[in-house]
Amino acid sequence: MSYSTSTIGHLLADVNHRYFLPAIQRPYVWTADQVVMLIDSLMKGYPISSFMFWAVEEDLKKELRIYNFIEHWQPGKQNPVASTDGRNIILVLDGQQRLTSLQIALRGSFAEKAKYKRHSNPDAWTEKTLYLDLLTDAEEPGEEEDIDLGISYGLRFHAHTPRNDYRHHWFRLGDILNYASEEQLYALISRTLAELHQGVTPFQRDLVASTLRRLHEVIWIEENINYYTETAGSVDRVLDIFVRANDGGVKLSKSDLMMSMITSKWHEGSARDEVFGFVDHINKSLGVPNAINKDFVLKSCLVLCGFDVKYNVSNFTTEAIRTIERNWAAIKDAIERTFRFLNSLGISKENLSSLNAVLPITWYLFHLPGVTLRGSSEFDRQNARAVQRWLLNSLLMGVFAGTSDRTIARARDTLIAAQGMGRDFPEEQLYDALALGGRQTRLDERAIEELLELKYRKTKTFLALSLLYDDIDWGGTTYHVDHIIPQDHANRRVLMARNLPEHRIQEIIGAVDRLANLQLLPAQENMEKGAISFDAWITGRSDAYRDRHLISYKPDLWTAAQLPEFVQDRARLIRQRLSSKVGRETVE
Repeated sequence: MSYSTSTIGHLLADVNHRYFLPAIQRPYVWTADQVVMLIDSLMKGYPISSFMFWAVEEDLKKELRIYNFIEHWQPGKQNPVASTDGRNIILVLDGQQRLTSLQIALRGSFAEKAKYKRHSNPDAWTEKTLYLDLLTDAEEPGEEEDIDLGISYGLRFHAHTPRNDYRHHWFRLGDILNYASEEQLYALISRTLAELHQGVTPFQRDLVASTLRRLHEVIWIEENINYYTETAGSVDRVLDIFVRANDGGVKLSKSDLMMSMITSKWHEGSARDEVFGFVDHINKSLGVPNAINKDFVLKSCLVLCGFDVKYNVSNFTTEAIRTIERNWAAIKDAIERTFRFLNSLGISKENLSSLNAVLPITWYLFHLPGVTLRGSSEFDRQNARAVQRWLLNSLLMGVFAGTSDRTIARARDTLIAAQGMGRDFPEEQLYDALALGGRQTRLDERAIEELLELKYRKTKTFLALSLLYDDIDWGGTTYHVDHIIPQDHANRRVLMARNLPEHRIQEIIGAVDRLANLQLLPAQENMEKGAISFDAWITGRSDAYRDRHLISYKPDLWTAAQLPEFVQDRARLIRQRLSSKVGRETVE
């Protein structure tokens, strides 16, 4: 990387003419004290870190929202949109706060609040300009306030030109921009010396001249601006550079910056407020907790509106954002219908292991306005089962892990092709289309064995159990993962009281949380089960109930002492049921 240098005077001459801010930058946040400390650092010869710029190509300018630097800061003031037609544009990626502070110190003003007045009171704020007291000796201790801040030079913001006397002679800092050459500096020093109070000493006159020379050096002679200019045309590369370069202040992620760029091109209201508000709605207002994020919502926009599914800022062109905004209501509706359906199946933040796996379902519902898959029609029932089976297989087999963009694009192509054949969810076509590079897209014998190793409270456990129940009328009912033989029956203390040997106790404890000792029960039924003895509960179950939950009629196994054998027997029945669903013979 090759760095260049510039004087502050020459750089400021181009601010808001060549140098501008991109939409990804956050607002100006420095205080008046920080502005003073920056100038004081420069006067002392301290480095102020490097800057990073981006030379924007002409054809990319129309895709970017570009802003001017603030010169006159006031509370709540936003950077104005810049007019960049016909200009060569350089955007500041790293150094916004410092460069804005230089603007304010040398070309603008800073509004400060009067003590004891409310922030909301317009009269509480006074516009002030930065001045330098030429009679302040940087080598001598200053006022207490300056000492606390580490300020050596007499720098102050004033609302009006302060009065001069034998102790203070104030010079408006920005006036130095009018004295670029040595000849101009000489004339400035001569005039200033002639204006000094008659009580000023010879030492102070030398101090005035040396302070003005030092200020002139800082602004016009020393190349204090050390910068690197990025010339890449890739917005995504620039965003990545920006994230890595901005390691101070508030941390921003690449998606935060993308959100800022999208917001800058959104016409009605604020894209940020729309997206964040919708995320909160899905996560907190559907009765079941979900865990979507802004990245999922924005990626959904690309998928549903037919754009490249890769989550890069280059895909959020001006045209794309206009299309997304035009379809925003329908996008939100499809996502909400999707999550209401998933929640009705018991799928929520607790067990939804891949948000990307949801996207094909959302696309399907986006193209079927009004369909909820939760109705009583034959279409709803059949397609709800198909969608559920496909999603559970996809989540359990990790279909959307790894190269998910390629998988999402293939799924969308498959759904588009299936549109011409009817409204049904193309379950089988998706299994086949997503079997990329020999990937398994539905359960096979090995996967079934891996599921049988799942234990209580694991993310996939609920999903695996859901596959066992074709006849559940979910209907919004909350289902619990329940231990068939209760945990408290397999407690070490209880087992020791039965005089069981240690190796048997270990076997029982190791079996109690296994998938084959777990079932799905409606919340109310689970509570009722816990309120009576297990013997009374299990003997009172019907044959149909036991068949549904894959519990053999082998009463001798319905005890904690026989739990390992119970788990082994039920695992056999689970293999049979899952194998029948994928058309494979059971391995006993």
